[in-house]
Parts: sequence; structure tokens; C-alpha cells
Amino acid sequence: MERYAIISDIHGNLEALGAVLDDIQQQSVEQIICLGDIIGYGPNPCECIDLSMQFQFSLLGNHDNGALFDPEGFSTGAEKAIFWTRAQLESADGPEAKNRWDFLARLPRTKRDGKKMYVHGTPRSPLSEYVFPEDIYNTRKIERIFSFIQQYCFQGHTHVPGVFTESCRYLSPKELGWNYELNSEKVMINVGSVGQPRDNDPRSCYVIVDQNNIEFRRIDYPCLETRDKIYEIPELDNFLGDRLLEGR
Repeated sequence: MERYAIISDIHGNLEALGAVLDDIQQQSVEQIICLGDIIGYGPNPCECIDLSMQFQFSLLGNHDNGALFDPEGFSTGAEKAIFWTRAQLESADGPEAKNRWDFLARLPRTKRDGKKMYVHGTPRSPLSEYVFPEDIYNTRKIERIFSFIQQYCFQGHTHVPGVFTESCRYLSPKELGWNYELNSEKVMINVGSVGQPRDNDPRSCYVIVDQNNIEFRRIDYPCLETRDKIYEIPELDNFLGDRLLEGR
């Protein structure tokens, strides 16, 4: 693959996913990779899974895993959302319902393509470990994680996009001018979140990989529509809708 899109953390947000897929279609990109958390938090889990089945491949995220099994280490709101999400998947009828469960059950935790590695969390703990920008001051943690990386690792999970270097630097997309050129240095690239950005920017975030160039893209979507859907579902905390408007 020479030019492709990497998305992550859709979280059942159909409006955000639709806007991102529309943008991808305009970028001469044919292949899409998803780094997990297709579901959880958002009001349209079934529809988001159906669209994700068309991607080149998707990985297992901790919320996807929580729907399959039992959520561990989740906040009360996140846990309630997962149980509601599971109920939506279980109450669906027809072959589509089985296909969704089969799809989730087959999602791998990691993928490798030459020097590139794809995970949801980190290469050390693909499902659940977080790496936040402030972790660059935890040298031991960064060194241990980078010992699992051959050259380049793409991740999601924190919903905060940016580039982490082996030399313990974090570079935000804005700081980079929205583009980063891969070189000989080992890096981890967080592609941000489609459905629930948490870097104080409510726009969806994803990246396009074009050989060695990484482009971070921010896409507006009708987040009020998603918020209103969440408000209408008693099992989903209103906060899950409110945070979409602020990107937090």
C-alpha cells in the first residue's frame, strides 16, 4: 500500500464516520485501516460495524473487546455504554446480526506490514496501554514501549493525535504543520479519533499515509446530531454527547 487512510476510535459515531469516509473518498484513497474501538460510547454501533467490514482491515479495541466479553477498568459511563451497545448487537435480527459478532470476534490485536506496525494501544500492550503526550517525561515507559517497535508504529486509544519519537519527544499535528515525514528514527504515530476527539478540537481526526508522508486531517461533522441521539438514549450518559462539542 502506497497511499491509504488510517482511522481509529469511531465509537459508534455514525455522523463522524460518514464525514470522514466522504473526505477519504475525495483524497484518491482506496484502502482504509481502522485501529479499533469501532463501538462504545456512541449511538450507532451496528451501522458503524457494517461500514467497518468494508475496510482493508480493522483491529480489536478495548471497547470492542468489552462488548464481546466483560468491560474491565472502564468508568461507570463507559461500562453502561458498553452494556447498552451489547444489547443493540444482541437484539438485532437476521444474518447481519451474526455477521457483526463474527466480525468483532475475528479482529486481531496487531498487524505488521514490513517496517510498519498497527495497534490500538501500544505494541507492548496492544489492547489497553495508553501513551499520553506527558508520558515523554516517563523515560523508562517510552524506552520499554519503543523496544517493541521495529521502525514505525501507528496507534489510537487516547484520542489525542501526534507523533512520539524514540528520543522522548511529542509533536502535535499543529506543531508539525499537519504533515510528518517518516525517516530513520523510530516513531509512534497516534492517528487521533474519528468519533470522540479529546484534544480540545471537536473535529474528527485521521491520517493519510502516502509512502513516507503522514498527513493529519481534521474534518467537521454534525456533532449536535450525534449529541441529540445520545440524549435520547437513557443508558448513555449525557456527558458522552456534551464532550463531543468540546473535543474532550
